[in-house]
Amino acid sequence: MSEAECRRLWQTILGEIELTVSRAAFVTWFKKTDLLDISSENIVTISVPNIFAKQQFEVKFNPQIIEVLKHNSITPRKITYVIGGAAKSTPETSSELAKIAESRMATKKASSSDHGLNPHYRFENYIVGGNNDLAYAACQAVTVSPGIKYNPLFIYGGVGLGKTHLMQAVGNEIIKKKPNLKVLYINSETFVNEFLDSIRFKKKGFSTKYRGVDVLIVDDMQFIAGKEKTQEEFFHTFNALHQANKQIIISSDKPPKSIPTLTERLRSRFEWGMAIDIQMPDFETRCAIINSKAAEAGFELPSDTTEYIANSIKTNIRELEGALNQVLANAELRGLEPTIETATALLGDIKQMRPRHITAKHVVDKTAKHFQIDTKEILSPKRDKHIVLPRQIAMYLLRSELRLSFPQIAHELGRKDHTTAIHSVEKIDKAIKLDFVIREQVSAIRDILYG
Repeated sequence: MSEAECRRLWQTILGEIELTVSRAAFVTWFKKTDLLDISSENIVTISVPNIFAKQQFEVKFNPQIIEVLKHNSITPRKITYVIGGAAKSTPETSSELAKIAESRMATKKASSSDHGLNPHYRFENYIVGGNNDLAYAACQAVTVSPGIKYNPLFIYGGVGLGKTHLMQAVGNEIIKKKPNLKVLYINSETFVNEFLDSIRFKKKGFSTKYRGVDVLIVDDMQFIAGKEKTQEEFFHTFNALHQANKQIIISSDKPPKSIPTLTERLRSRFEWGMAIDIQMPDFETRCAIINSKAAEAGFELPSDTTEYIANSIKTNIRELEGALNQVLANAELRGLEPTIETATALLGDIKQMRPRHITAKHVVDKTAKHFQIDTKEILSPKRDKHIVLPRQIAMYLLRSELRLSFPQIAHELGRKDHTTAIHSVEKIDKAIKLDFVIREQVSAIRDILYG
């Protein structure tokens, strides 16, 4: 069978397989495969990306491959899986692929220079959890009606929590839905430097560049604080865009009211639309991020490995991805599976560098200290308003951070009935989504726990 025939047949086979397996399984195991050859003796050669995929196909997917081949009039005498093989392209195909690659590179280059967005940052590969679901929903709404709903949209949160990914996903989605709109992504440092250059070297076009866009996305706005002339220029840029119903999206590590040396008139304008935070990801979200990133790299992690990594890095998604990359790279280089033993050996030092083991007593003590009350009051049967809320937040943190059962939570706070714990956790979980003050209080206590 010719290479072109192999390619067409394999596309048909993959189409059938995609209907019978989960999306995650298809992307992880089948997407980067190729049918290299079917010999006259019906010996089938299939390329796979790595040793783990080879083992998976030989042990798990081989019967399925045989069945689908039979559906397409091929009865294989033997199937051989090879790592990293590739069919040789015909001259015509090679030329076509070269043109496509050249076109994609040119598009990517132009795209990057035009709007500054990274095409990898999309809604499809952004993991949504309880820590960021409100921000995600607001960003989705902005793509439907840019400049109308939530304008400006102000997203804040600590380092490495996914603010940049989410903001750029908005830009990429708007370009996809409304290609006629002009989108520009920058960080505040770029704005500052270009503004200073326009003054120093009397460069023209600065105002036109920023006031002529339909969507302006500015990252790390906290770095503009204290720079009076730059803040004045951004103030005028903001006004021009807002009055023209152009969308403004801003990120910072703090809410507008907490950014030091930010002028009052800018602070008030940042609060015109919606200010919403992204918190540290909970355990389930960290596991989902790990599994998603592993699948993109062609790996399927054992659940105990995923949980170990998720428990090793709790406060920063970038660190989480870095730890995962260490485990995957080591496994691939050594031809080993990414087991929990491998992860433990690699990440043991990282885990030791993390904050000391957090106990239930630690959570209750830090919550009491934050609210400036005595720990004994949280543990007491008192129902005073200034005690009930700290007690409920302590219960919520025991559940979200230590994953204690409700009876365990009740026991730690001296309660006999665990239904109080269930009620408290559910109440704070809902309040975090709706009440800015409570959201800030929970976030502050988490910072204390892991700081």
